[in-house]
Amino acid sequence: MPKQIDIKGTVVDDETAAFYSFFGIPSASPSAVAQILNDDGDDDVEVNIASNGGDVFAASEIFTLLKAANANVTVNIQGLAASAASVIAMAGDTVKISPTAQIMIHQAASYGSSGIGGNKDDLANEIADLSHEINVLDGIDKSIASAYESKTGMPQGDLLNMMAQETWIGAQEAVDKGFADEIMFVDEKQVAFSNATANIVPKSAVNKLLNLLNKSEKTAKLESEVKNSQPTSDLKQSKLAILLGKTKEK
Repeated sequence: MPKQIDIKGTVVDDETAAFYSFFGIPSASPSAVAQILNDDGDDDVEVNIASNGGDVFAASEIFTLLKAANANVTVNIQGLAASAASVIAMAGDTVKISPTAQIMIHQAASYGSSGIGGNKDDLANEIADLSHEINVLDGIDKSIASAYESKTGMPQGDLLNMMAQETWIGAQEAVDKGFADEIMFVDEKQVAFSNATANIVPKSAVNKLLNLLNKSEKTAKLESEVKNSQPTSDLKQSKLAILLGKTKEK
């Protein structure tokens, strides 16, 4: 049985995780993930995600742990994989997303307590500090985009633009853009009880077929739209005659 890792609640660093644990608040931390990965057992890993995100550096550490694990990592996006949680999702060798789930990506933010005020020297220092913070956030945004880029293959500039606009991505769009590999049409873990002499098709095969049919339908629709958008032969001839000044006068 694969090792199960739940990314539920807020993604936090190890110290903050102790605070959350004390008050019984759900969280996901690097040390908790590392402990499961280091346990003896199956090399396969399943990561179940339903999280609003959290600490970007804790998410980066979890992402790195999963990528470095000598295991086949399957990510199941069950609900919302937002912000830092969406970074963790990109660590999956296979990423599956529920038909009703969402991925949300946006720019990183800082939550300092500095306020602007004082004389010109104070203000100059504040501006310098803000400029430094902007550069730091810009670097963090690029590192986050790199995680998306490694999974999707999309240009980093396009990803940074999506982050700047706070983009919400549904299941089909997630598959189309490469954030996910397939939609979870059926529960592959569902036990099938049979009373037959023949073997029953496994749920994993059903899921694979439904994804193939979904892609096929989308391709057929696109081809139909392209075909319908092309001018007919008569229309093309008419346009050509106009351009060449060969239209018949009535």
